[in-house]
Order: sequence, then C-alpha cells, then structure tokens
Amino acid sequence: MLNFFTPDTFKLEALIIPATILMKEYVVFIADIIKTVGYFVIWPIDRFAAFITNLKNKWKKKGSKEKRKVSKKKPFVNTKKRKSRNRRRVQKAKRHKIVFHPGSFFMGGLIVIVFGFVPYEFYKWLRQLPNPSNLIAESIGNKSTKILDKDGRLLYEIYVDKKFAPVKLSQIPESVVRATIAVEDDNFYKHNGIRLGSIVRAGLKTFFEGEVQGGSTITQQLIKNVLLSPEQTISRKLKEAILSIIVETKYSKDQILEMYLNNIPYGGTSWGVQSASQKFFGKNVWELNLSESSLLAGLPSSPSRYSPLSDLDLAKERQKYVLNRMIDLHYITQEQADEAYAEELVFAEQTDYIQAPHFVDYVRRELEEKYGRRMVDFGGLTVITTLDLSLHREVQNTVTDGVIESAKYSITNGAAIVLDTETAGILAYVGSVDYFTEDWGAYDVITAYRQPGSSIKPLTYALALSSNYTAASVLKDAPVTYKIEGQPDYKPVNYDGKYHGDVTLRAALANSYNIPAVRLSKALGPDNIISLGRSMGLSNWEVDGSYGLSVTLGGKEVRLLDLANLYATLGRKGVYKKVSPFISIKDSKGYEIYWDTRVETRPVSEGVAYILWSILSDNTARTPAFGPRSSLYIPNYKVAVKTGTTDEKRDNWTLGFTPSYTVGVWVGNNNNDPMNRYLASGLSGAAPIWNEIIQKVLEGKPDEKLSMPENVFMKVDESCKPERSELFIKGSDIPRHLCVTQRDKDESAD
Repeated sequence: MLNFFTPDTFKLEALIIPATILMKEYVVFIADIIKTVGYFVIWPIDRFAAFITNLKNKWKKKGSKEKRKVSKKKPFVNTKKRKSRNRRRVQKAKRHKIVFHPGSFFMGGLIVIVFGFVPYEFYKWLRQLPNPSNLIAESIGNKSTKILDKDGRLLYEIYVDKKFAPVKLSQIPESVVRATIAVEDDNFYKHNGIRLGSIVRAGLKTFFEGEVQGGSTITQQLIKNVLLSPEQTISRKLKEAILSIIVETKYSKDQILEMYLNNIPYGGTSWGVQSASQKFFGKNVWELNLSESSLLAGLPSSPSRYSPLSDLDLAKERQKYVLNRMIDLHYITQEQADEAYAEELVFAEQTDYIQAPHFVDYVRRELEEKYGRRMVDFGGLTVITTLDLSLHREVQNTVTDGVIESAKYSITNGAAIVLDTETAGILAYVGSVDYFTEDWGAYDVITAYRQPGSSIKPLTYALALSSNYTAASVLKDAPVTYKIEGQPDYKPVNYDGKYHGDVTLRAALANSYNIPAVRLSKALGPDNIISLGRSMGLSNWEVDGSYGLSVTLGGKEVRLLDLANLYATLGRKGVYKKVSPFISIKDSKGYEIYWDTRVETRPVSEGVAYILWSILSDNTARTPAFGPRSSLYIPNYKVAVKTGTTDEKRDNWTLGFTPSYTVGVWVGNNNNDPMNRYLASGLSGAAPIWNEIIQKVLEGKPDEKLSMPENVFMKVDESCKPERSELFIKGSDIPRHLCVTQRDKDESAD
C-alpha cells in the first residue's frame, strides 16, 4: 500500500514533485504579472514622477535667471572655492534628504507580497489539505444515517456498509472500465490529474454566469468523493486540483481507477461498482455485459436522476449517450452499441425496508444537497422529519383507493401532499399510488412538472386584488378574440361552454370562469403574473416574455409541492416560506447541525390573502358551477379550495387550505395520456380524494377561520334583492351599489 503521508501531516518528500510543478507555473505566472503591472501601472507612475521633476527644475532655472537680472553686481568670488563649497552642500543635503521613487516603491511592495506573503499563506493552506491515504477503500469507516418521522419512528436507514464491496480492477470487466472512461474522462490515461482546458472553461462559466461548474477528471472526482465536501466553491476546486496532482505522482493510473470505481455512488445504498451491480442486476460486476455496463456507467453523475428504478426512459437515454461516446472513442462498433441498447434489462427485486418511500427519496436529495452524498451515506446522521407517519399511511390508502375507484375515467395514478400551513412542514407525502409498482411506481409526481389548469387562477386574482380591482369589480364573461402574430387567433372558452355576461370578480373566481380570467391576464400583463408566481415559490417560472395570456389557465408547468405551498402562503396571510421536511439533524456525535435559515417574505398583502380565502371558501358563490353539496364542501368547516383541469384532460387537481393545514391532490397518467372526456371539472377525479383527506386531517379539530385584518371591512347593500355584502380593503375603489344590475343603471345615469 502506498502511504506517503503521516497520520497528521504531509511528509516533505511527498510535496517535492507537485510543489516543483506548481512553483514553476507560479514563477512564470508571477513574472507575467510583474511585466504586466510594470507596463500598465509602474511605467505611467514613473513617467509622471519624471514629468513633475522636470517641470520643477524648469521653474527653478527660470527663477534663477530672473534673480540674476535684477541683482546687483557682487564682489569677486574665487570660482574653485565656490564650486567646492556648493559640492559640500549638495552632499550634505543628500545625506539628510529622502528621495521617493513611486515606481521603485510599488515594485518593492509587489515583490514582497508575491515572493513572501503569498508563498507563506499558500504553505499554511497546503498543510491543511486532507490526507490522501484515506483514498484506500479499506480504510473507510461507515455509520448509518437514520431518517425518522416527527415522533421518532424509523422511515429508512441508510447503511452503506452493507452494500459496500470493493473489488480489484482485474475483476472489473473491460466494458465497465471503457464505458466509465468514455463518459467521465476520455483523457484519463493522458493527463496528470487535471485538464487545464476544462478548468478554464469551467472558470469562464463561473466568472461570467456566476455558477461554479465542473470540469473534473476521474482523479478529481475521486478526491471530491472521498476527501472533500461537495461544496461548489473556488477554494474546494483548488484543493481538489492540488490533491489530484499529488495523487497522480504517487499512484498509478490503474490504482486510481480502481479506487474510483470502488468509491463512487451509483444510487440508493450502493457505493462502488460491485455494490451497484448486485443492487440493480443481482450479479457480480465481472458478470456484467455491455448493456448492463453502459447503464451503470451513466449513473454516477446523477444517481437519483438516472436511476432505472425511478425513470427507466431517462436511464435508457443516458445509456444511449454512454454507448455513443464509446463509439466516438472506437471502443465499440455501431452494431455492438445497437445490440446493447436493444437488449432487455432485467433488474433485481428491491427488498430494502422503507416507509413513505417517495418522501424518503425527497429527504435524501435535500440532505445530499446540504451535506454531500458521502456525509449522508457514511456520516451517521439522525434526521427527524416533519412527516406524520400515521397520517401519511391514511393519505396513501386514500389516494390508492381513490385512483382504483376512478379507473372508469382512465386514471391510473395519483399523488397528494399535506402541509402544515403555518410552518410549511410536510405532514404527508404520497408521490404515486404504489412506489413499488414496476417501471413507474417510484416516479414522484409531487416533484414532477405538470400543467396546473385553473388551479393556478388564484395567482391572477391575487395580482388583480393587489391592483385596482376589488371582489365586487365587474368582469365581462362574453366572447373575445385575441390576435397573436404568427399564431392562430386565441378564443378562450368556459368549461361549461356558456357565457355568463357581467359577473363580479368573486363569482368569476369561485365558479372558475375562464374568459374573465383571460381578460384579467390581458389587463394585468402575463409577465406580472409570472413575477408574482415566482415570488410565491414557483421557482421554474422566469419573466422572459415567453408566456401568453393562457398562463392564467395553467399554460406553464408547476410542481404539486410548490403549488400546494402557494395556497399555504395565502393561508399564512400572504407570507411566503419555503417548504421544509426537517425538524432536527444531528451528526454521529449527537450535535445539532441543522438550523432553520428560511427567510420569510410577503408577496401578497394580508388583506388580499384574506379576501381570496373568503372567495375560495364561499360555497354559496361557487354553487352555480359546482352545486351546493359538491366534493368541495366540507360540513361544519370553512375551507378554501380550488380545482383545475388541463386541456384534453391530462391533469386534474384540487387544492385547499385552512389556517392550519393545506392539502393538494393530483390525478392523471404518468405518460400524459388524456383521461376520460366525461371527467367533470375536477369533481370526479381529484376532488373526492381531496375531500376524504381534508376531512381526516380536520377530524376532531375546531373550525378555523382567517382573522380579518384591520384594513379590511364588509359593506352591506340592502337595496339588492337579495341583500348583498362584500369585503373591501380600505382605500380601494368602492362602488355605491353591490348588485350588478343597479350598477349598470348608475353608470347609465352618469
């Protein structure tokens, strides 16, 4: 075993070769800096100083001549004595006078910094680098990470040691080695640990776009996975590069490749290629064929994303990319690649114990983003989450049974999430009807991007109420056509195919009429709707002018996770807070390492949030479209709720909230196949599931209502038949009459 480091610090000889390489590059680099600085900084300073000196001398000479002209004739003085006396005065002055030369001073300071301070600081920093002897796979000590629900019940234990099985390079088939090199580092056997071209490209990307990018060799990836944290910083990349040079001077390429293949993550609890081979295919690595090898080689760059257990189609796309790279490098022929890609892959049965599996996958991704893959797999963390396992199980059963009952509507899948409205903590997280369904069960709909249909409308109305509209504003529900350059005319229609004339804003939103919403989108501007949506957590929305008026009807994709939190933001009286699954995270020694650093913002005023809650919980207002006792009605409880169905019935949503709980439900088909055309406005798909879940959540709890803000008041108009009332924010445009027909008469009289 090559061990060129003491347990605590570097051996001096281990640094000689890399230090020599680095010093050579450093000296050349510094010389170029000095030349450049000298030309652009020192030379102008020196020239300016010379100019000032010359100017000063000229003025002195001019003054001497004028004095000689007006002076009286002096007695004769011996010339030799005068010269001798002047010479002595000059010498004396030079002894006591300090002459400042800016160029020389600047150059001296630069030299001190470059050859004194910088090398000393670099030496101190170098001594703090991790010990590369830890690269040896056998030296890894593993501790399991436990993911628990809010009451301490075990959801999943990440115990990589059970899945860690290092093998010799000679046991790994050539197909695995070549596929890995092709996709990760095709110049592995040619470089000295780093590729300057890739580093420069990554550096430019970082400088100009503010995003720290990769550009790593296999050696650098090995260093990052085993010795360093995954933080994306310049300092970490520099450490990675220096350690890579050191490792390349002491280890052979085959040794590095062997350690790499034994120390990279392949997904789940698999750490190393042998563990991955057993996990995915139930066989040893030396038994893998080209098809299996190319699929495994594509996993390390993003194990969760490319896992064939969660998304086989994406995994096959990645496999095709790996095979094409092998063709480009002449490792295989086109015929071999086609044969490998067409081969049917048989995966081993996954038998790991896991509760709330979609939620566990989500938590694991969040942990890896915070602390890195290795810390999660080996760090022995104890993670207490916000999940209520008992509630989650009930929600899972409700979703599964609801989808089975909705099979007549050509619905095959469903998802649901329950949030604590106040804290934005996740209480239940059901990503599909059955995580273990072959091919698509592990696909997480909660974090998938789907079109929200009319369930996004509250966003448009929030912007309207924040502008010069009120809940009593009259909107036209009549035919309208919009001319769009280069596209067919846009003619929005209502879900029921009818027109309802002049309607109040409350009625338009409560009954989910499309035409008034599109008219509002035109008046407010789609970009302004997008901007508000982004501030309320729809992070994939960008204000780039690419969205049309149909954004108010769900023309842009969202995640169920984010959309549910948008509704929860209204339940928090307009305060946005990012969703979090964590209560506590402790390291292996029991120290707390998690702090809630989420920043609260207010994208919507308290008054607007209150009025939207009032409209969405107004069962009377929505009765014309949904009936008095629909699935949106919860007896003895006031719950704000909205449905949504996309064009061609591809997605069906229901979302609702109280001050304490927010529930979001989606049903449809993973492959985007349309549902039955007789699906009725959300009431036949997601709404019944939502109704059952919200009733279970609220069971035994008192009815909660949002408290009315001080700047909101209710106006009652007794002249309307029947009597009408409406909520207004103080200072808004308040009509004399609340009944639409009377307002028409008032406008005619005016």
